[in-house]
Amino acid sequence: MTFSIVARCPQTGALGVAVSTAVPAVGAICPYLRAGVGAVSTQSWTNPYLALDALAHLAHGMDAQLALDQVLESDPAAHLRQIGIVDRAGRAASWTGSGCTGWAGQRTGAGYAIQGNMLTGAATLDAMVDAFEASHGAMLAGRLMLALEAGQHAGGDKRGRQSAALKVVQDEAYAQWDLRVDEHADPVAELRRVFGVAQQQFAPFVAGMPTREDPGRAPLPDVMELLLTPPGLRPGASHAERSQEEWTRLAEWMGVALTADRARHNLDAYRAILAEIRTLRELDGSALHPAVVFDPLQAYRTLAS
Repeated sequence: MTFSIVARCPQTGALGVAVSTAVPAVGAICPYLRAGVGAVSTQSWTNPYLALDALAHLAHGMDAQLALDQVLESDPAAHLRQIGIVDRAGRAASWTGSGCTGWAGQRTGAGYAIQGNMLTGAATLDAMVDAFEASHGAMLAGRLMLALEAGQHAGGDKRGRQSAALKVVQDEAYAQWDLRVDEHADPVAELRRVFGVAQQQFAPFVAGMPTREDPGRAPLPDVMELLLTPPGLRPGASHAERSQEEWTRLAEWMGVALTADRARHNLDAYRAILAEIRTLRELDGSALHPAVVFDPLQAYRTLAS
């Protein structure tokens, strides 16, 4: 039902989870993290208490494997569960119960655990391993995104796509990154877009937030100015605000006047359609049906001839 990567950055000690699945709101039910303690993804007929209890064990000094063993012993339905854990030292452990829906499996390495169930095949996890290991030295959030994208490109969830999430903690109790796509035709691609916006608009704000050591900390003036600007005019904006002259020209061309809110609503609707078209284009159905070309002007060409 889900594929995920749980990892630790050896340079900064940051801990993170990236996950995607074909049900809504995966970011609300699978990733659990605690700064300086560990990170967990619990999935496959999810039991959140496995993750919560595992973090409690890690906080009391257990390593990832011992914490995993302890929580599985407490769950009578452990055969239905899948879980990946990385502790504060980068030790990783993963479990795939015999009752997980196939294809299901796991991979662990230095500082990471990768797992998935109801997948198109093992290639999803192998691609995630390759992408994560090849990006050694980059920031953890970016490495997690690369791994998630590689897994999706290699097959991902065999039912399709719906939600994705990225969460990272480092020095503070609050998250350094916590991004979610809860209902989308191509959630990993949309998460990448949101991540790009957040790098320019969200990350500078978080960098100036209060810390335990400096509770009076505030964003720098340029960051405050950035966030006081309308979203469409900020750096990294996906859809820049149009000038009134551009809206007027567009309305004249269409023959109908649209308010800016209505235009944005339409663009949001079209974006989902375009994402679905991209998904369909990725499928190779040539063996089942010859290519079909839709040409809305064909009727007019026929009349003209």
